[in-house]
Amino acid sequence: MTPTPTINALPLCGAEFTTLTEALDYAALGNTGFNFYDGSGKLATVMPYAQLQQDAWSLAQRLWGLASARGVRVAIVAETTPDFMRFFFACQYAGLVPVPLPAAIHIGGHKVYIENLERLLETCQAEIAIAPDTYLPLLKEACRHRKMRFVGRPADFDQLPGRGDALQSPGPQDLAYLQYTSGSTRFPRGVMVTQAQVMSNLRAIVHNGLQVVKGDRAVSWLPFYHDMGLVGFVLAPLAAQLSVDYMDPRSFAMRPKRWLKLISANRATMSFSPPFGYELCMKNLKAKDIAQLDLSSWRVAGLGAEPIRPEPLQHFATMLRPAGFDEHAFMAGYGMAECALAVSFSPLGQGLQLDRVDREKLAATDQAIPAGAIPSASCNRAKLFVDCGEPLPGYAFEIRGEQGDVLPERSVGTLFVRGPSVMAGYFADPVATGQVLAADRWLNTGDRAYRIGRRLVITGREKDMIIINGRNVWPQDLESLAEAEPGVRTGDASAFAVAGDEGDDQAVLVVQCRNVTKAREDGLASRIRERVLGEWGIVCAVDLVPRHTLPRTTSGKLSRARACRDYIQRLNSTRGDAFRPNAPGAPARLKRAAG
Repeated sequence: MTPTPTINALPLCGAEFTTLTEALDYAALGNTGFNFYDGSGKLATVMPYAQLQQDAWSLAQRLWGLASARGVRVAIVAETTPDFMRFFFACQYAGLVPVPLPAAIHIGGHKVYIENLERLLETCQAEIAIAPDTYLPLLKEACRHRKMRFVGRPADFDQLPGRGDALQSPGPQDLAYLQYTSGSTRFPRGVMVTQAQVMSNLRAIVHNGLQVVKGDRAVSWLPFYHDMGLVGFVLAPLAAQLSVDYMDPRSFAMRPKRWLKLISANRATMSFSPPFGYELCMKNLKAKDIAQLDLSSWRVAGLGAEPIRPEPLQHFATMLRPAGFDEHAFMAGYGMAECALAVSFSPLGQGLQLDRVDREKLAATDQAIPAGAIPSASCNRAKLFVDCGEPLPGYAFEIRGEQGDVLPERSVGTLFVRGPSVMAGYFADPVATGQVLAADRWLNTGDRAYRIGRRLVITGREKDMIIINGRNVWPQDLESLAEAEPGVRTGDASAFAVAGDEGDDQAVLVVQCRNVTKAREDGLASRIRERVLGEWGIVCAVDLVPRHTLPRTTSGKLSRARACRDYIQRLNSTRGDAFRPNAPGAPARLKRAAG
């Protein structure tokens, strides 16, 4: 078995289609496609686009036989397998609406996962649901209180009879799919994305963002239920007729260096990751691993997430330079599910563009004043932000103040965006839609940002901000201080605020730590408190917890809102000093609640 080729016999047509079915019909004329690698790094399944088209068309007949009408929602537990591709595109041909659901069981285990599935199935009003064998019992349990037309594994659907009447292809204004938000600050909501909206975003990504050329090849470990994984590395490559090599997110988490090995072996030119993916690779790479890699083909190393910390990425570039990695391949971007995927990209081939601002002025005045030449003794006053580039053609953004006024350059406020791929709304939730999407199609992203000319810089999520004595403190700044301690890894700390007795914010850091003695834990907590006090001049409660305690979203981001709820529940239910709520800096109200 060999993977699909990089060079396509078909002339490149960069997403110049009106629907996803048109895109697949054209891609099927060539010889490129999807390739799936197993946990050992071996090629397991090859799916050329021609085969995907045939399989999806045949399956569409069976799905149409189940559905009562066009537009019926079809829930798909989205493991990284060829079956997801078959069902997603079968829905396109049948005029049904696929809804990718998470295939990841995080902290809380099966019970929490089933409860989340129940809510997702309810909010999308799915009538048909599919899951691979490993997830089918969980899906069936989540469906036990719902009236469903059919729930089964892929093989069960293949046994169904098909309808003989002709399928009706979707039009530009039909829904292409529902994409659930990551749920970092609230429960995920189903974003309605039409064919016209996703195709518009794909054209901008392919032509203006990535500037795809013949001979490009992609590699991805990103989950199919996340917008970057689905739009960026399923739909965009297909719309540009590129071959893609996939590894499962779980396989990546266990052996992240296999991501780099796959890029090296198949001479891939583009791959994206949230920053933590690059950091995870660094922690698992040895000199002998680097010596076996050739990353010189990697021309687009994409980044997308909440504020990007540049320092670990610079370390990644330095570490992988002997393997041919070019730091100019880094390309930051900004996007969200409510815009299909992308809003802006930094220029290709220029690497990370950094803006160095005065941290104290930023915290006190919400002004991103350039730091300039700060003396070395005061270097902690500088904060680095990554420039996310200019908006894609057809998109615009504004930074607005609390009263809705448009703010000038370098003033931090709420980011609003408008463009051709801004969502139709949240499915069956007009109240939530009205809270973020205005009649003139301006979308409130919920992100804090500032602009430099037409370039966009993201500073954080609005709901994550910690306000102490009138100063704005971003949780990432506190988390990075904790992660600088020996034994605390990237992603092991979550910072948030709880309300104190006087209504002001009290900072809290929940830190995962390895199995160490109580004395060593106390020393760690004390050092973290001292770091925060020294750097920011604020008193911070430090809660040390076991590994795998911090909750995450379906896309792997820290969920600070859930971490805060869990923290309060622990303090309200725990006696003694197991979580040490009486540690210096713990909010007085919570000390009393913990007894």
